[in-house]
Amino acid sequence: MIDIIDYGPLQKLIGTWTGDKGLDIAPEPGGTEKNPYYETIVFTACEDVENAESELLTFLHYRQIVQRKSNNKIFHDQTGYWMWNSNTKTVMHSFTIPRGVAILAGGLVNEKLSENSEVTLEVNAKVNDKNWGIIQSPFMQKNAKTIAFSQKLHIRNNQLSYTQTTSLEIYGRSFEHTDNNSLIKE
Repeated sequence: MIDIIDYGPLQKLIGTWTGDKGLDIAPEPGGTEKNPYYETIVFTACEDVENAESELLTFLHYRQIVQRKSNNKIFHDQTGYWMWNSNTKTVMHSFTIPRGVAILAGGLVNEKLSENSEVTLEVNAKVNDKNWGIIQSPFMQKNAKTIAFSQKLHIRNNQLSYTQTTSLEIYGRSFEHTDNNSLIKE
């Protein structure tokens, strides 16, 4: 007998997504920088994993490459996992960025069962949160501290849109670093 893995709402993410309508609003000394971007996100199905013989998670590995439209240079390279617990209807997003920051964000899934099969995944994390947290290097804590992270993905048919906000303490001020884009499944 072949076991079929239930990826739940993550099933819709599996594959390669591309988008060229991204806008990154980031801090810079004394102001704000706006960078239009394009990106590719590849979600790869993995097996399932059992934690402490009582929690079963299914998961996807992903890699996200973001390039500035102005010069085609990569300015963000992120890798991580999206995980699904079908018993609790919990979704988790764990990732690292090569600046010394790691995040484990979590939330519940809003799944509309219709012929269009819309799915919304929403996750959050905060510094010192006992469930969904942020770890960062001493340098980042001192110079560009991440206070909170929120992300919302909306999947409908072969379209994925997302918004995310990273709350920072940087350049002597608080800043809401935002990213959003719309992508199409290849």
